[in-house]
Amino acid sequence: MSQFRIVVFTDARGWHERQLESAFLGVGASPHFVSLSQCRFTDHTQFGGLTIPGLKNVLPHGVFVRSISAGTFEQVTLRLGFLHALAALSVSVMNSASVVERTVDKSMTSHLLQREQVATVPSWTCESRETATQQLEMLLSDGKKVVLKPLFGSRGRGLRLIESTEDLPEPEEVNHVYYLQEHIPSKDSYWRDWRVMVVDGRAVCAMERRSDQWITNRAQGAQCLPAKLELEPQRLAERAADAVGADYAGVDLIRSREGGWMVLEVNGVPAWQGLQAVSEVNIASRFADKMLKMTSLVEKSSD
Repeated sequence: MSQFRIVVFTDARGWHERQLESAFLGVGASPHFVSLSQCRFTDHTQFGGLTIPGLKNVLPHGVFVRSISAGTFEQVTLRLGFLHALAALSVSVMNSASVVERTVDKSMTSHLLQREQVATVPSWTCESRETATQQLEMLLSDGKKVVLKPLFGSRGRGLRLIESTEDLPEPEEVNHVYYLQEHIPSKDSYWRDWRVMVVDGRAVCAMERRSDQWITNRAQGAQCLPAKLELEPQRLAERAADAVGADYAGVDLIRSREGGWMVLEVNGVPAWQGLQAVSEVNIASRFADKMLKMTSLVEKSSD
């Protein structure tokens, strides 16, 4: 094996995994692909019983979290527990369990952005339909609309445009949590937002996502276009990634009709196939460089 053992946690072996394999081999690392669902805790004393299939009597130097599959609350808690345990064993984890937790939960992301005074789209989260209705009525009275999003969700699935109190679903339909985000209308004849990839604190590339509908996710049919961002949105994306503590993040930005930049979401486990298609930057190589830097720092600190 080469000097650095890297585990990539993923549930697939597709385009993203091939990109990562090439990038990690390119920096002299030995990548090992495994699903978090295959890991386990045992009664072994070595490494506190943490066992990763395919690795015998050794720990990886670093872990890259490509995906964490959906599951029951208990399953997801266990998988995040493995990431916490690896970090406690001085394994570099990119992104850490804490970052995944902060970014998967949209309400926590919004809280952290607001706490750090990062410009973001106004949002409200509660469990009560009555409370959600009251907030909605105030926004509607100001001539605004609201987007209802799943608290845990991605790829534009489950989004609803709320234009009246009658549009607000019953609690059972939203797992008893209402995450409401102010709807930002478009000033153009089409809808668009921007995805910025931030790695190691720097915005490395970006794309514009353009659609004829208000949902602009690539998975929902939006067109990906190359974008060269100005300093203001670059810095905004970098501040957003820093607010959640991410080693890498896909930051979604939008502009108001007045031209101001705001953060829509921060993705701690982002896909990047669409972005790579319109970018000259080798994104996976930037990930590998950051992982190598993290593992080197751990090696030096343990000497």
